[in-house]
Amino acid sequence: MLSKEFHDVISEEGIVAIVSWGTDEPHVVNTWNSYLIIPDDKTILIPAAGMRKTQANTEVNNKVKLTVGSREAHGKKMGRGFLIEGTAEFLQSGSAYDQMKAKCPFTSRVLVVTVTSIKKTL
Repeated sequence: MLSKEFHDVISEEGIVAIVSWGTDEPHVVNTWNSYLIIPDDKTILIPAAGMRKTQANTEVNNKVKLTVGSREAHGKKMGRGFLIEGTAEFLQSGSAYDQMKAKCPFTSRVLVVTVTSIKKTL
């Protein structure tokens, strides 16, 4: 599901937007492409230092949407980007957490996104 083209995009620096929604309006937080860990073709690990509202939302509704992109990634004229939909959970221990903590020491939890769909947007 997470293609070579997706991996090419996140190998360049760019911003990641994470959208969650519980019972209120949608909430958006950001991180950087370079912080992501992709352990397999359907899982994205994201470091969480804050993201308290995102976590509260996913406890009510575990669906999330992410956009990832990079202007530097070769694509059409403007780089490349993707819209990803999936389910989310936050972990404070385990191998995914340990892997993220080693890469991003500032993390207090890891946001694990299980991808259900991916669409090229740029």
